[in-house]
Amino acid sequence: MSKYLVIVESPAKAKTIKKYLGKNYKVLASMGHLRDLPKSQMGVDIENNFEPKYITIRGKGELLSQLKKEAKNSEKVYLATDPDREGEAISWHLSQVLDIDEKAECRITFNEITKAAVQNAIKSPRPINDNLVNAQQARRILDRIVGYKISPLLWKKVKKGLSAGRVQSVAARLICDREEEIENFVPQEYWTLTANLMKQETKESFEAKFYGSKKQKMELQNEKEVQRVVEQLKNCKYIVRNVKKGERKKSPAPPFITSTLQQEASRKLGFTAKRTMSAAQQLYEGVEIKGEGFVGLITYMRTDSVRVAEEAQKAAREYILNKYGKAYVPSAPRQYKGKKGSQDAHEAIRPTNVMLEPDKIKDSLKLDQYKLYKLIWERFLASQMSSAEYDTLSVDIEAGDYIFKANGQKMKFDGFMVLYVEGSDEENVEESGILPVLEDGEEVQLKKLEQKQHFTQPPSRYTEATLIKALEEKGIGRPSTYAPIITTIITRGYVERDKKQLKPTELGKIITDIMKNYFKDIVDIEFTANMEQQLDEIEEGQKNWVDLLKEFYPNFENTLKEAENDIGEIEIQDEVTDEKCEKCGRNMVIKQGRYGKFLACPGFPECRNAKPILQEANVRCPVCQGKVYIKSSKKGRKYYACENNPTCGFMSWDEPVSEPCPQCGSVMVIKNRKIKCTNKECKYERSISQ
Repeated sequence: MSKYLVIVESPAKAKTIKKYLGKNYKVLASMGHLRDLPKSQMGVDIENNFEPKYITIRGKGELLSQLKKEAKNSEKVYLATDPDREGEAISWHLSQVLDIDEKAECRITFNEITKAAVQNAIKSPRPINDNLVNAQQARRILDRIVGYKISPLLWKKVKKGLSAGRVQSVAARLICDREEEIENFVPQEYWTLTANLMKQETKESFEAKFYGSKKQKMELQNEKEVQRVVEQLKNCKYIVRNVKKGERKKSPAPPFITSTLQQEASRKLGFTAKRTMSAAQQLYEGVEIKGEGFVGLITYMRTDSVRVAEEAQKAAREYILNKYGKAYVPSAPRQYKGKKGSQDAHEAIRPTNVMLEPDKIKDSLKLDQYKLYKLIWERFLASQMSSAEYDTLSVDIEAGDYIFKANGQKMKFDGFMVLYVEGSDEENVEESGILPVLEDGEEVQLKKLEQKQHFTQPPSRYTEATLIKALEEKGIGRPSTYAPIITTIITRGYVERDKKQLKPTELGKIITDIMKNYFKDIVDIEFTANMEQQLDEIEEGQKNWVDLLKEFYPNFENTLKEAENDIGEIEIQDEVTDEKCEKCGRNMVIKQGRYGKFLACPGFPECRNAKPILQEANVRCPVCQGKVYIKSSKKGRKYYACENNPTCGFMSWDEPVSEPCPQCGSVMVIKNRKIKCTNKECKYERSISQ
């Protein structure tokens, strides 16, 4: 019999922790929540101070019996679930079902699963934090009330199976509002005028952009204005003026928080938020590393703090000094300031041991784990490195009454950029090039005046990265909710992915319009952000959770009654396709199911024919020249398969190209913006533009 029982959420975490505790400790996993509100009913007694009715989750009975038995036979039980609201709530539920006094010192937390962190936590247990539990409970009940009250109304008025969520509805609204902006956008014409110039002595070329007259900046709005300027520039000399030399320092980005990790993994790795958090959870809980056993590789991944522990800074600086040299270590450790309102309970996301270099442990990691660990490891080290330094040069070029401007910069020290460069959501970010050495009063030669017509562009659709950024900036959701929010609105069929972009479906637009017209508060950005703030106040012990619900419910109930009376029947027409049903000859329609869109016969229930929608990849099969279709795995991951499967056998996670490899004749695919041969022994690759 073990003297002490430690309960965590997952088997992987249990294995890692067990490694750091002696033979007197038994470590078991609760497999997440053991209790929750029932699915079949509201489960909240609104009349009785919003009392929740928790039940054991179906399928967890046997596990609960085992935990009860082990707890009874142990001297002490430690609840070691994740260090956040959700983790605290799981521990509270465990204390209830295992008859542990919640005031007893039974709760242990650690920001990283390392030997020191686990052993220190065991030495200093604390009681369960009621404020954290109440904040989680308030959110859960709030979301349950909204979902279980609005959804039946949508079933009745619009379509069976629809649902609405408190925070998800706001996210769907942002995407729908952006689509409306795009649809209503009126492009404006504008022109640019660029002078291609040459330094006469050295024949070095450079570009200068038209700025305006000597008195003021000018916008060129049409071809007529451009031609007038070009005419006046004829026979003008181009003279260098206002030469300004300077230096610029570029500082590294702070270490990751949840939102920036999700954004950067989306930009650089093409990961969805859900995929990022799944890999991060595995890295945090522990991975079996050859020669090391189970090791927690990163700190806790649900955080909005950029704070870094002193020991971690010291280890990073030591590593940088040994690997890159003294110039790459700043004079003092870098400190970063978090955004207003961020919680400082956890550190930023960082590797637990910088000496575990990604490439050293690559063989022990799955591909997603390796890619994400490398991203976290590089970002953290870069955040503790010296700034990059540039020499800058800006000049005015005088031509008659007009001014052109040229800017250039030259890197003189790469600093943190030797290791890591932050990604960007902006396309076509202009980098200033290198200018030749230019002197005030020097005449340069005009090679060509280049005039171009442009039109202003509508705002871009949200990607997962930019939506998470918007949610965070507007104070909607918290680190633990960004990934579930996006997953939910896509699963419900309100939003779909178009390559990397998030686009509202017709159903999404209809539901958002209903929510905007009849449930203004629920989809109001300020109202939702204020609610998040109040949940934070509950966590900090400044507000009572029942009071929050009492303030919210009366208005919500009135709104619900008004909507019931005012919303008429709304019929959503299925999209009809040209494809004929093989069984009855009707034109098949597009339906939205749990796993996305599919084709169904409109003759249901007499005819129950249904089949997946096959999207062509616009490329011939590299093996048999048949059609290639884009399909989805059970987990929603996209892959490419030949129409002649299983006979042909061609299947690829990466987009194939029709032509064979010119060196070995194998199949080639598009990967990391390059065309690469799939034959591991053949190293052929080329850029897509070639």
